Amino acid sequence: MKTGAKLLVEGLIKQGVTTIFGYPGGVVLPLYDELYDSPLRHILVRHEQAAAHAADGYARASGRIGVCLATSGPGACNLVTGIATAYMDSVPVVALTGQVPTSMLGNDAFQESDITGITMPVTKHNYLVKRAEDLDGIVREAFHIAGTGRQGPVLIDIPKDVLTNQAPDPGPPEDIVRRGYNPTLKGHLRQIEKALSLIADAQRPIIYAGGGVIASDASAELIRFVEMTGIPVTTTLMGIGALPCDHPLNLGMLGMHGTRSANYAITECDLLIAIGARFDDRVTGRIESFAPNAGVIHIDIDPAEIGKNKKVDVPIVGDSRSILTCLIDRLPQKKQRGAWDEKYNHWKVTYPMSVPDDGHLRPQMIIRTLSDLLDGEGIIVSEVGQNQMWTAQHFCFKHPRTWITSGGLGTMGYGFPAAIGAHFARPDLPVFDIAGDGSIQMNIQELGTVAQYDIPVKIVILNNMYLGMVRQWQELFYDRRYSYTELPEVDFVGIARAYGIDGMRVDSADGVREALTTAIDTDGAFVLDFRIAREENVFPMVPAGAAINEMIGGQQK
Repeated sequence: MKTGAKLLVEGLIKQGVTTIFGYPGGVVLPLYDELYDSPLRHILVRHEQAAAHAADGYARASGRIGVCLATSGPGACNLVTGIATAYMDSVPVVALTGQVPTSMLGNDAFQESDITGITMPVTKHNYLVKRAEDLDGIVREAFHIAGTGRQGPVLIDIPKDVLTNQAPDPGPPEDIVRRGYNPTLKGHLRQIEKALSLIADAQRPIIYAGGGVIASDASAELIRFVEMTGIPVTTTLMGIGALPCDHPLNLGMLGMHGTRSANYAITECDLLIAIGARFDDRVTGRIESFAPNAGVIHIDIDPAEIGKNKKVDVPIVGDSRSILTCLIDRLPQKKQRGAWDEKYNHWKVTYPMSVPDDGHLRPQMIIRTLSDLLDGEGIIVSEVGQNQMWTAQHFCFKHPRTWITSGGLGTMGYGFPAAIGAHFARPDLPVFDIAGDGSIQMNIQELGTVAQYDIPVKIVILNNMYLGMVRQWQELFYDRRYSYTELPEVDFVGIARAYGIDGMRVDSADGVREALTTAIDTDGAFVLDFRIAREENVFPMVPAGAAINEMIGGQQK
């Protein structure tokens, strides 16, 4: 016989878990006592939200399932933003929460919250465990659900008495069978043949690749498919890294802050091949004007996404890697499309993502310098806002799972704890968090976690003393009425040093390369506070309600 806590720990180990991000509390003490002697590594964060974001960053960087742990009531509730972030971006996370004893459920006991009810809309599935003997099977099933099909977070809520009760050793694991859950992985061959026919006839095709390509580890297959067909590619924010940034057929990111070449190509294409993407509003702009004259092939593992926002001519449900492999095996002879090649290459040359060269400290130049110094070898995590868009536009990502950001939910405060998780997933790579001065302050207490565990995460703060993206909208659409977006000056280097972490403030363009080199060469964590031009904007930009070819701003050659 074993306690539920021991069965839970053993179940996690069986699933290959090595690292948990968490914060203890009363009802999970039996579990923490069991962790004391276990081989599992527990990282004590300073806020439960950070535990969820760290588990998310771990999952994105590694391709494995991230695990976070919190106590009942406020501890569990503090996970919700992180769980919702993972849900919107289809990230496999298993969240473990403590709960009051089963005899007290529903009595408004101290630190009781209906966390399964609260998280029902933002989890792929969740469980309230009532018996210790069910734990082993529930853990196996939770990891299976989180990591298969369209991936996503699963929550397991465990009352205190379930952790302390005794149960027999589980028998040999049984096959996981859950009625109604049987994701389709292989595409329908008839639909694949229809897609191949459209590809053969297309004169101006384009591939629109999303995060599903990276989630299914299909980057190699995408590159092969692209090079065999000669079809150019544009990626979503979540799809960045699926195709090397410097690949000649990469048109860059599309959408609200995408490249002009990508947005123009989408508008003029006659065939749109969407792979692992969901036609969200930040990509499409005014949906009626998105690829208005194109046939649409949509490949996605989630049938609910196909046709949800955009009418589709050839739907193919399945795993991106499996379907791309099937397409590659059946591709017709490569077609020459000289006029189309000439056109999108003209856009690439004519409308580059440029950097103002006026001696001021510009964020684009900081990002490009970091990109040059790392040469694509590292993990870049961002917060949300202008810092996120500048990084997506100007850092050259060459590999999948090296760009980590909150896309669908747009969660400020995500980047720093996600960078901590990414470090534990890939300790062999340098990890940088690109932040704004607003977003970094949402989880700045995780400097304590970094100091305690000597985590060598580098933080690059693009500091304009504004909530920058909100201020940009106020400038462009609200007559520069900067209502509650200006932030007071903060000594971020002083805060870092209070935690025992070194840092540097940079006020001029001349000091950028030296500062970034110092951060890279420093063995531990390092904070860089760049005092950038205060009213620098992210361009190009598609205004709300406009078509994606109706961009404002940005420079031309």
